Amino acid sequence: MRTSVPASAFVAAIVGFGGTLALIIAAASAVGATREQTTSWVAAVCLAMAFETAWLSWRYRMPVVTAWSTPGAALVAASSGFTIEQAVGAFIVAALLLVATGLFKPLTRLISRIPASIASGMLAGIVVSFVMAAARTAQADASLVLPLLAAFFLIRLVSPAMSVLFVLVGGVVLAWLTGRVPTLPPVEISTLTWITPEFSPTAVIGLAIPLYLVTMASQNLSGLAVLRASGYEPPAGPLIAVTGFFSLVSAPFGAITTNLAAISAAICTGPDAHPDPQKRWLTGPFYALTYLVFALFGASLVSLFAVLPPSLIVLVAGLGLLAPLANALSIAIAEPADRIAATVAFAVTASGLTAAGIGSAFWGLVAGIVVLVLDAAKIRLSKQ
Repeated sequence: MRTSVPASAFVAAIVGFGGTLALIIAAASAVGATREQTTSWVAAVCLAMAFETAWLSWRYRMPVVTAWSTPGAALVAASSGFTIEQAVGAFIVAALLLVATGLFKPLTRLISRIPASIASGMLAGIVVSFVMAAARTAQADASLVLPLLAAFFLIRLVSPAMSVLFVLVGGVVLAWLTGRVPTLPPVEISTLTWITPEFSPTAVIGLAIPLYLVTMASQNLSGLAVLRASGYEPPAGPLIAVTGFFSLVSAPFGAITTNLAAISAAICTGPDAHPDPQKRWLTGPFYALTYLVFALFGASLVSLFAVLPPSLIVLVAGLGLLAPLANALSIAIAEPADRIAATVAFAVTASGLTAAGIGSAFWGLVAGIVVLVLDAAKIRLSKQ
């Protein structure tokens, strides 16, 4: 076996995990998760990704790697007024919707008909607050943040995928050298904690449905596109249904929804992983093995993040969402006819509006679709 296979899998896992773990911690904090529940969240989502990646890659003989829903984590982190029990209930509902989407082709086609501009406007509205918060850390803790920002923009010229990971590792070292981290936490083994779900109507509408939509529109569809671009013919329904099933099983332990990966998949599906496309599926088991290790030592990672300077956590989360924000904005304004509707979806979502106990992501999506329908009606009337 070529060493490039495990190497590519390891890099993909490190980039996906290290670059967005800060966002998972922020999401858990937003819904009031305890340290034990946060540890369980990290361990359970890593286990789900490990099992579904290993199974799907072996079953379909293609490099099907999965990830947690980064925009979904941003959605939860930006929410307010929800408990961890309500969040778990929302994760279960979102997982059931994913299973249904995978099993029923009409539902898959229906979701694919949501204009990419509106979905991207909503996604941009979700993540923009994190990027703006990262910028503000330069004023709050300049001596720590400015060197890391300079390193980030220099390293991304050579390796965009590794730039956020470097900021995380470099930030930990710099924080320790400057006395911001007095002692490093001991190594701990993770444990799973059962969290009884609460099915709140406001959480279902404000968390579950937006989580499902951003997972489908910005994650699963992108993941399928990456596989197709590499010459594979992925069976969309079964892949989505399997990720939904593992999301359903892991949700009561705090795990957020998992989905097909895009950035991590690009590392595992290219010729650098293996020159023979028929053998690239072997990256899947190695990717899964890496996430089993992450699941085992998730408690240590959560403890480490707990003692890091808050400005570093905010910086890493914001920089990790910089590329998704740029991509979402570019898609949102790509079609001139959709620009106003997409901008409305972005503005309403970014405003943090809460009405009837339902968060801004849902209202941003609704507002964008309403404006788009009105624009379409105006065009039809003008042609009559």
